[in-house]
Amino acid sequence: MKYKFLEHTADIEFQAFGKNLQEVFENAALALFNAMYKGKVAKKIKKKIKVQGKNNESLLYNFLEELLFLLDSENFFLADIKVKINGNSLSAEIYGDKASNYKISLQVKAITYHDMVIEKKGEKWIAQVVVDV
Repeated sequence: MKYKFLEHTADIEFQAFGKNLQEVFENAALALFNAMYKGKVAKKIKKKIKVQGKNNESLLYNFLEELLFLLDSENFFLADIKVKINGNSLSAEIYGDKASNYKISLQVKAITYHDMVIEKKGEKWIAQVVVDV
């Protein structure tokens, strides 16, 4: 399982899983966009992004915010992603399509720090994220 959605009264909350930190970030990004659109998205556009953070939580926050920014500013909707993390820096190759080609059912307004957790449990990494809708 890459991610799962949790019950939340007003917003969207999910947990993403991975065998390493990079994979948990990739799956968090996929969960974010799956919350907005449940279907398959074409990989017609390729972009590269870079973000930094003070720790894993701020790195995840900045990363997901950058993806939301691309959605809002460039009409980019994520289909797939490959993340590389080096210390407090993240670079990613992202693949997707124009959001206007899809019927997006939910608009995410912002990423929040509320209940955000990134931790390693045994052999698995888990990230928990709440997004404002």
